[in-house]
Amino acid sequence: MVKFTPRRVNEEDNRTPVMFDREIDELAHAILADYKPDLLREPGKINLEHFLEHYLGANVQFHDIYNDDPEHPILALTTFTEGSVNVFNREKECVSSIVVPARTIIIDNEVMDQGNEGFALFSGLHEGGHLTLHWNVFVDDNGIAHGRKEATAYGRKDDTASVICCRRENIENYGFTKKERSPADWREHQADYYAAAIAMPNATFIPFVHQFFRDNEVYKGHIKMGYNPDLDILAHDLLPEYISEVYGVSRRAARIKLRKCGIVSGGETQRNSGNFRR
Repeated sequence: MVKFTPRRVNEEDNRTPVMFDREIDELAHAILADYKPDLLREPGKINLEHFLEHYLGANVQFHDIYNDDPEHPILALTTFTEGSVNVFNREKECVSSIVVPARTIIIDNEVMDQGNEGFALFSGLHEGGHLTLHWNVFVDDNGIAHGRKEATAYGRKDDTASVICCRRENIENYGFTKKERSPADWREHQADYYAAAIAMPNATFIPFVHQFFRDNEVYKGHIKMGYNPDLDILAHDLLPEYISEVYGVSRRAARIKLRKCGIVSGGETQRNSGNFRR
C-alpha cells in the first residue's frame, strides 16, 4: 500500500495537507499502479468495496445514517478511532448507537439505491480520500486521537468516535471553488478530487476522451460551449454519458472532470438532438 506523507501541512489546523490538485493526481496514479496497474492502461470501473477493504484496509458498512439537518443530509462518514456513531434503527424507529472500529467507512443506504451507482462509487471513493489524506488530521503519529469531530451530525453523549461526516454538498463538488476556504473545506475538496483521480485517472481518461473526439471528427481536443449546439450536446450529454458507462461514475462527476482537465469550458449547453457515435 502506498503510504501518503504530505509535503506541506497547515500546522494551525492539525496538519491539514496543503496540496495542489496535480499532486493528488500523482498520488492517485501511484496508488493505482500499486493496487491494479490495468486501471492505468485501459479505461474501466474500479471495484469500490475491494479497493476500500483490501487496499485501504477500511471496514465498509451500510446504514441509515442519523441526520440532524434533513436539508443537508449526511451521506457517508469515516471514523479514525474506535467508538460509537449514531444510525437510525428502522425496526425500532429510533436512533441507535453502534460501535465501530477505526478506519470504518459508513455509506448511507439511500446512496446505494438502484440508479445511484455512479454517485455511490464516488461517495465511497470520497471517503477513501479522507482515509488516505487526512489520517494525521485526526490521529497523531502515536495513534492517539486528537479528539476532533468534523462536521459531526450527532450532538449526543454516546457519539465517541473521531469522525468526518460528508453531506450532500461535499460530494461531487470538486469543480466548484469558493473565494475563501476553511481547512475543512480544503479537506472536502481534496477528498472529492481524490475520488475523481482514482475513478477517472488521467492516464486513461485523457486519451479516452481524445479518441472519442476523433471518432466524432472533433480535432481541437477542446470544446468551448455556447458556440455550436451540436458540440454542446456532445460535451454536456453524450460524452459524459459515455464516460459514466465506462468508468462507472455519474454524468455530473464526468462533466466536472472534463472541465477540471480543461477539455470543456464555456457556458451552458443548448439542449437539442445531435448525431454522434460513441
